[in-house]
Amino acid sequence: MASEDKGLKVAVFAGGCFWGVEGVFSHVKGVKGAVSGYHGGKAATATYSLTSSGMTGHAEAVRVVYDPSVVRYDELLRIFFSVVADPTLKNRQGPDVGTQYRAALVPMNAEQRAVAAAYLKQMRASGKWGKPIVTRIEPYRKFYKAESYHQDFMARNPRHGYIVYWDKPKVEALQRLYPQYYRASFLRDQK
Repeated sequence: MASEDKGLKVAVFAGGCFWGVEGVFSHVKGVKGAVSGYHGGKAATATYSLTSSGMTGHAEAVRVVYDPSVVRYDELLRIFFSVVADPTLKNRQGPDVGTQYRAALVPMNAEQRAVAAAYLKQMRASGKWGKPIVTRIEPYRKFYKAESYHQDFMARNPRHGYIVYWDKPKVEALQRLYPQYYRASFLRDQK
């Protein structure tokens, strides 16, 4: 269980296409902001067209601002691994393949790092997954906000085929599995 000080905290999650990651976290009570972006590479390559090559070191990621008095980091991890990302897939999630779609946790402080490491260890020991857990913990470098058309993509494009097939079921799973954390309204990017 995370033991976090009062006040808003930041966490970064990479779990495949950022549309769905952002979409799920935008429906979590206690989340005050969810922004799609790039993590792991350099500023010069932090664009969708370059990151899509898989050669930049970036992962599509989401920067989540949350209130730990409402939802703790360990609870965000539980939501992430049971609703958003399959921790057994290396460099892919759903239909998306490449290093830019890797599942990774990017702790922002020692507490998050310890919780993330313990959580992954517990997942490995559980035997629940049937395959090796390949999600990694990556050191924070710099987060680069994605282009504006990627922000709030699920809310602005609810009938987009990718959203309907891949991401809407994740939000439905959040509502079904974690009704205590589910917020019906989509938290939009505050710019």
